Amino acid sequence: MSDDHRAFASRLSKFNSGYCADVPSMVLSQQFIENLIHALFPIRKSCAVDEGEIAIELDRSAVKLRELLYSIRKTLDRTPEEITDVFFSRLPEAFEELTADAVAVSRFDPAASCIEEIILCYPGFYAISVYRMAHILYELKVPVLPRIMAEFAHEKTGIDIHPGARIASPFFIDHGTGIVIGETARIGKEVKIYQGVTLGALTVERSMANTKRHPTIEDNVVIYAGSTILGGGTVVGHHTVVGGNTWITESILPYSVVYRNHRVVVKDRKDFKAPNDFVI
Repeated sequence: MSDDHRAFASRLSKFNSGYCADVPSMVLSQQFIENLIHALFPIRKSCAVDEGEIAIELDRSAVKLRELLYSIRKTLDRTPEEITDVFFSRLPEAFEELTADAVAVSRFDPAASCIEEIILCYPGFYAISVYRMAHILYELKVPVLPRIMAEFAHEKTGIDIHPGARIASPFFIDHGTGIVIGETARIGKEVKIYQGVTLGALTVERSMANTKRHPTIEDNVVIYAGSTILGGGTVVGHHTVVGGNTWITESILPYSVVYRNHRVVVKDRKDFKAPNDFVI
């Protein structure tokens, strides 16, 4: 090893020694997510799904969760066993919400042929599923693990939902790539969001950590692709339609339609003389 490498290795060692908090295993976290989703939605070739098999999957998920929590037990307010028990006591409610989410997709999306297709193929439903599980752990004040779960879903789907957001059911994400939903966002029932939507903060400062930084979306709102809605005081009123590529930093009254006021001009190419002929 060269002297330069030794010097750099020494610097890295000193730097990383200052960041040695206990964190859960990324691999085990991903296994926990996949195990749990498989237990909740055990889609098979046959319609006969044995309840004993599902019980085993749930038990396996509980063991993985306790193992994850045990690795960070020094940072927890309760024992890993207590947190695991509370998590699984709340899981039936999360399952009911997810069932409503899947049904909402089937109602809104004519491309969805059946509930099984939504569960297996829709990235929006997968991201919501992981969010609803991570949100329970977030509310139980489990550090790091909810974010690991959220980032795993983000990596797979391109949808970034902070586990601290509060999202009612049913909730429908269509396509989904590029969606960002911040930690203090609040989303009501029967909300539909398309790809590229951001529910973000107006400013990002450490001093705002314990304040509401992200918008509130009331019931029955549709937000079309590419829209950006910012600010903790921004409320989009119920039954509003937000058109694509809009920029919103102020509250919108209920039953509003928000859209960009621009023109799209179509001309006959035979009569159109371009000022320049260029290639980008």
